[in-house]
Amino acid sequence: MGGNLVATTFVAMRPFLLLVVLVSTLRAQPSRPVPAPVPGEWTTPSGDAAATRWSPLTRISRTNVSTLRVHWTFATGSLRAHEGNPLVVGGRLFLHTPHPVAVYAFDLDRPGEGPLWKFAPASRDPAPFVCCDGVVRGIAWHPSGKLYVPLYPGDLVAVDASNGQELWRARTGNPALGITMNAAPVVIGDVLVVGVGGGEFGARGYLTGYNALTGKQLWRAYSTGSDAEVLFDPATNPAAPAAPNLGVSTWAADGWRRGGGATWGWITWDAELNLLFHGTGGPAPLNPAQRAGDNKWTASLFARDPATGRARWAVQLTPESGFGYDGSNESIVADLTIAGRPVRALVHFDQNGFAYTIDRTNGRILLTGKYGPVNWATSVDPATGKPVPAPAYAVTPAKKLTGVCPSLRGLKGFGPAAYSPAQSLFFVPANNLCMDFEPVPAGFTAGRPFLGAVVKVVPGPGGNRGRFLAWDATRSTIAWEVREMAGLAGGALATAGGLVFYGTLDGWLKAVDAETGRELWRFRTPSGVAGTPITFTGPDGKQYLAVVSGAAAADLPAGVNPGGVLLVFGL
Repeated sequence: MGGNLVATTFVAMRPFLLLVVLVSTLRAQPSRPVPAPVPGEWTTPSGDAAATRWSPLTRISRTNVSTLRVHWTFATGSLRAHEGNPLVVGGRLFLHTPHPVAVYAFDLDRPGEGPLWKFAPASRDPAPFVCCDGVVRGIAWHPSGKLYVPLYPGDLVAVDASNGQELWRARTGNPALGITMNAAPVVIGDVLVVGVGGGEFGARGYLTGYNALTGKQLWRAYSTGSDAEVLFDPATNPAAPAAPNLGVSTWAADGWRRGGGATWGWITWDAELNLLFHGTGGPAPLNPAQRAGDNKWTASLFARDPATGRARWAVQLTPESGFGYDGSNESIVADLTIAGRPVRALVHFDQNGFAYTIDRTNGRILLTGKYGPVNWATSVDPATGKPVPAPAYAVTPAKKLTGVCPSLRGLKGFGPAAYSPAQSLFFVPANNLCMDFEPVPAGFTAGRPFLGAVVKVVPGPGGNRGRFLAWDATRSTIAWEVREMAGLAGGALATAGGLVFYGTLDGWLKAVDAETGRELWRFRTPSGVAGTPITFTGPDGKQYLAVVSGAAAADLPAGVNPGGVLLVFGL
């Protein structure tokens, strides 16, 4: 669907005044260009094009991480979930907030001082019907000195990174149809690529490419519909049957028009192959009786040419997706050795509970394995790539199923995994949640929830709600695992210092040994952590760690309060 759905309260926002764009200089000083990035900064939402979230910095290490201390903080004033992470470019830190979106710029030469500027545009739309706490998962930067900021109701804005002035704006979503902007944009050369949310509203998902300098739309690729709309030639796709217009023919009637397939997840890129990789969300509604068929191309992975959007290959991971599992989670580019053979791999931890090691040149699935409690399917058929459903959990109209694992949140939610080439391990923030699931009829109204199921989420085996694990994608095995009682919503960071950082919903930021999973350090943040830690080299040459604390109130354990706070740590 569009991200975190279960245990999320849909909130009708109070309308706020439509004002002129507010751009305020909070500390008086002349505007100056942002210098070019230096090694060790964090210039893309995922840290690098491959989405490894791995840093080569080593100053913070196993031997000294216990001495990490808070150097400075900043409260955003927002009580919504703060997903994603800041960017660090040219000695400045850029921080974004959830809806209504604001962006702050900080001078790292003056740590702890107020922002250089704040960009806080008023929406030109009526207050949208907000899902999933109005999250915005990231902003992007271009060497021309632009920041790209998704506004939740549907606009994508280019901002001058030196002073916070708006440069151009492109209409990408449509709040009247429930198509919102919660995905992090990605810059690939001079092409800006961004997805949309709204699958839980029955919004038809798509990915869009823009000219990063002018904002001109270059292409748009839909998740459902004809091959021309999906930008897909089935005859050249090595990963799926070569039948035409499967994005239409695998749906009952015209269900593809309101079939979901949101593109809220992280986008990755292989420069050598010149391919971007992205997933699509599950189908809408959750009741499969209203959309009989495989429902392509929801719950799928795509490889596309970033200049044209044309699909090189596509593979559907969960046909029909009776429980609505998304395929939108990140796919990490990594060169692995499997059975003594080098492989250009793409590693994907799907919400359906299976981890996939894929040949990224052609989409062929090489290895699969369950990375946690999964009972709705027994395995993945190596010949077809389709999960083999367990008969006891077949979804039928009006039948209530109990104890389905994983829950609708997926075995892994939106919090991204990290990869360390030093250990050749992937570090995965995972859920340990199951559910009771009852399909119900769903009526479609544009811009309103189009769900089709009553879902109750419960802790999985052992009673804990979260798991943090290391995964060997060359063998499809778990190397080590940490149980978390309160659950996880944010992502992981791996470093060459032999450390992995992640946060928990009960407010702990932790560092563990990448080899063993042994906890080496923890810090209690002001709220639950739904964001992802980053690390960077400051202007003083020292290494720092940063994270934004603040999770959705519905996700927080008793005694933990909402509220966004940026925390920057150093030795």
